Parts: sequence; structure tokens; C-alpha cells
Amino acid sequence: MKRKMQSKSNKEISFISKVRVRFVETDPLGIVWHGNYIQYFEDGREAFGRHHGISYLNQKDFGYATPIVKSSSEHKLPLRYGDVATIKTIYVDSPAAKMIFRYEIFNQENQLVCTGETVQVFVDHTGQGDLSLTIPEFFKKWKQKVGLLND
Repeated sequence: MKRKMQSKSNKEISFISKVRVRFVETDPLGIVWHGNYIQYFEDGREAFGRHHGISYLNQKDFGYATPIVKSSSEHKLPLRYGDVATIKTIYVDSPAAKMIFRYEIFNQENQLVCTGETVQVFVDHTGQGDLSLTIPEFFKKWKQKVGLLND
């Protein structure tokens, strides 16, 4: 059963990127080692951020870092060396001071091979790494820009 969660505005913010499986990412069976899917999630998240103006560098410019506090993945089919995988990165809106992303990775035949989710929180990048309990102003402005906030 596939869950579909949308923001209160029912607007999905996503980005599609591609990655070619490198030899070093495979195990002795010739398939992508399960731990490398987390790297593919990051590849997708970075591409999403660059495209939508909320990259790690943008966050750093405002004095924040966004470490991952939770990650999960579900593996359905293998990827192999040389495959070109498509990563769909989906931002899931939340009223809390965090960023949630869902991922769908497809093989060259457009078969779903892996799904996952990461949760990131905002911490002060300029000081002691204090956790932000409220949504940073720059992030509110980004959410307004992409149509997730009305005010």
C-alpha cells in the first residue's frame, strides 16, 4: 500500500534527478549495497535543494545546518553497476521546525526499486549547534515562495 501525504495546500514539491551506479557502490553479488541508498537520497535532496533554492549552502548562509535525525528505506528490487537510477525527491510539509523528504528510486525500466524517508532538524550553524524549536524565518519565506504558506 502506497501512502501519499500532501501539504495542507495539496501541492507536491518534488524534483527528479538521475544517478549512475558506480562499481564501488556494489557488493560481491554485483548489486548496490543497501547502505548506498542513503547516499542516493542525499544526491536527490541536494538536487532538490539546488533546484528549489533551499540547498545546504542556502541554509548555511542563514546560519543553519540541517542534520538528519531519522532515516528509513525499503528495498524492493536491486540496482546493478552501470544502471542509471531515477530519484524522485518529495518534500513533505510539516508545521514543525523540520524538513521531511520522501524518496522513490526507479531503475531504467521505471520499476520502483527503493522508497525511503529522512527527517532533518534546524540547528545553529554559527554557534554551539543549538536546536531550533521554531521554524527559521528564511524557511518560512521559502515555504511562502513555493506556495505552502499563505501569509
